[in-house]
Formats: sequence, C-alpha cells, structure tokens
Amino acid sequence: MTPAKKRAVSDEQKAAMAEGRAQSRSIAPYLEALEAHKPKRGRKRTPESIDKRLATIDRELDDANQIKRLSLVQERLDLLEERENLQRDVDLSQYEDDFVENAKSYGERKGISYQAWRELGVPAAVLKRAGITRAGS
Repeated sequence: MTPAKKRAVSDEQKAAMAEGRAQSRSIAPYLEALEAHKPKRGRKRTPESIDKRLATIDRELDDANQIKRLSLVQERLDLLEERENLQRDVDLSQYEDDFVENAKSYGERKGISYQAWRELGVPAAVLKRAGITRAGS
C-alpha cells in the first residue's frame, strides 16, 4: 500500500484558517459571558431579599431535623454565592467590542443568521453595531 499524498496547504488557505481561529477566539468568550450572566426567569432577587432569607434560614436551622438542616445549609450556600454574584459588576464591553469587530465576517463565512445570534442571547443593538441585520446584509 502506498502512503497517501499530502496535500499542500497554500499560504492563502493558511491565512484564512488563521483568521477563522482568531475570529472564533473573539466570538466565543462573548457568547460564553452572555450565557454565564443570562438573567434567570421569574422574580429577581435583590441583596436585601437574599439577606432576609439568610436570616430566616439561620433561625430555622436551630429547630430543623438533620434532613431539613442539610437542605437549609445548601440553600444558604447557594444564596451566599448568588449574593456575591449580584455584587460583582459584569463588564462585557471588552468582549462585546471584540465580538462586534469580528461577528459579521465570521457569521457570513459560517452561514450564521441574525436569528441564530439572537437565540444565543446576543442583543439586537450589539448585532446592529456589528452590521448584522435581519435581512442578512
């Protein structure tokens, strides 16, 4: 059996692949940040409402059986994490700027529609800044 011939990749192809990788590296962090900070459905919690529930949990822990204690301890840990996340400012501007710079050409090259970007949570205003429209131009 003869070994398969290796195809030579042209400099133009290498440049196109490098550009695609660079665009992916600028788009992926923005989409991941959007997913990580996606608003949850339902009533929004405030730091005050979290503190109020934490105080209630502390009172309930004294009289709770072990199974209920376990549940309350986990709820307390979840609330403490949620409160910390609420207090942390999320700045997507750097990711957003990189996304805006690369999204249109990436989307055109990959056949990504306006609706697909929107379903992933990209705001319409950001798509407009990137030059991505519903009409696809």
